[in-house]
Order: sequence, then structure tokens, then C-alpha cells
Amino acid sequence: MIDGPTYDFNLLVSRSHGGYPRARREILAILKALGDEQPTVSRTLVRGLIGVKTSLASRDVVRGLRALQERDPLLVQYTCKWLPVDAWGSSDIEAMKDAIRGLRDRIEPTDTWRMTLEKRRYTQHHQLELIRILAEPIDAKVDLTHPDKILRVDILGPHAAMSVLRPDDIFSTARLRG
Repeated sequence: MIDGPTYDFNLLVSRSHGGYPRARREILAILKALGDEQPTVSRTLVRGLIGVKTSLASRDVVRGLRALQERDPLLVQYTCKWLPVDAWGSSDIEAMKDAIRGLRDRIEPTDTWRMTLEKRRYTQHHQLELIRILAEPIDAKVDLTHPDKILRVDILGPHAAMSVLRPDDIFSTARLRG
């Protein structure tokens, strides 16, 4: 059982300096430029992480943002990472494993993959223990440096966001700089 509001965001956006109001305005302006006039942009229970529900496909948003950034390098100033989300659920281990089972067909047996797990406001299990347990349903070769797919798990207290992503499905200003 999840306490509080249920998350249904299809993007998680981390913000940098400047605070939530500036990051929110930046997100709204970018989504409007991409064609969504009425997205939902909300704080999450994790400081610095913003939940976004857009009518646009989240991976299309990342591609569009990348194209806008190429034309205007100063466009993104208050957000630093845009991450698509495929599924939300409880941060209970069995619930997360069930959600991963629902996503595992997105990782082909011929694909290489890795798991990236971020846990915030969650102290029940050690990160390496969680990765070991949550990786069990995936039957493909692991490649920690250059995977074809990334199984991304973001735990936000009682909530867990999960995605199967290609490395270029994530927009990160850190990648632009270095």
C-alpha cells in the first residue's frame, strides 16, 4: 500500500540551482515549445526531483529537447536530467519485481543491459542487495559500461519508477558538458 498520492508521471526531471519555481517555468516552456500546452509539473517527496505528466511520449520529449538544445545552447539552465518513466508502483520488493517482469520483454535476449538504481528516502535494503534481487527476472548479458538497454529503477520513499531505456533516451546536461 502506498501512502499519499500515487505517482503517474511519465518524466522525472532533476533540477539544478535556482530552485523549483525556475525549473518549473523552464519545463513548462520546453513542453509548450514541443506541443504540450497543459502538462502537470509537480514537486515529488524528494528535494530536487520534479515529476512531469505530459501528453507527449516521454522519449519524444527527450529527442525534442535535445534538438531544441542544439539550436539554443542556453535553453536548459535550471534542469539537469530528463528521464522517461515507463511504470510506477510501490517500492515493496515484490511489487518492484512484478513491475520489472512486466517490462522485461523490452530487453531482448540478444541485448546487453545494466541496471541503474537510485534510492532516495528509502532505507529498507542496501543498494547492491536490491540490484541483485531486482535483476533476477532479466535473462540477458550484462554490460556495465556500454549496454544496449538500461533498466532504470528510481525509488522515492514508498514509490518506485521503472524504465527500460536506451542510453540516448536520457537527456543530461552533464553529458553535454563532458
